[in-house]
Amino acid sequence: MVGMPSDEEITFADHTGRFYARRFGMAPMAGRLIGYLTLCDPREQTISELADALLASRSAIAGAVNTLETLRLIQRSRAAGERMDRVRIDMSGPNAMGFDISEYREQGELAREGLRLLADAPLERRAILLEWAAFADFLVERLPVMEQEWKERREALRAAGQLPEAPGPHREGRTR
Repeated sequence: MVGMPSDEEITFADHTGRFYARRFGMAPMAGRLIGYLTLCDPREQTISELADALLASRSAIAGAVNTLETLRLIQRSRAAGERMDRVRIDMSGPNAMGFDISEYREQGELAREGLRLLADAPLERRAILLEWAAFADFLVERLPVMEQEWKERREALRAAGQLPEAPGPHREGRTR
């Protein structure tokens, strides 16, 4: 049996839920789940364990898990012989750290679509779309550089003993 979280851990999960609701429009339960999964022990939890810990219904947890799995912020796994999935936060993907450039590529294409509609319009009318496209292109160009810089800094922090190795079986570039 997994121990119940402390009041402080639940408060942290609640604060995280409010942050993700306010900043990203997520359901508060999805944010609460992110917060709890960052500090729970063991790292992998079942839907039932998460529902008990967060004082929520299994269906609320399952919905939050589906949302976060779609966003590639968590992973489900099942050990051989087990009948239930276990959920863990996954910080290894570009979505989790904010480095996914696909949304900015799409935004750039949307801006260019609008610009095609306004091809003969005065510059002032096209200004917002021009800046939107330029900013999206800037992020598509810069985010991969920033991601590489982060990976180098993370490795330096690990080498200095200030950051541990990535927990669990999902370390970048490693297999079990």
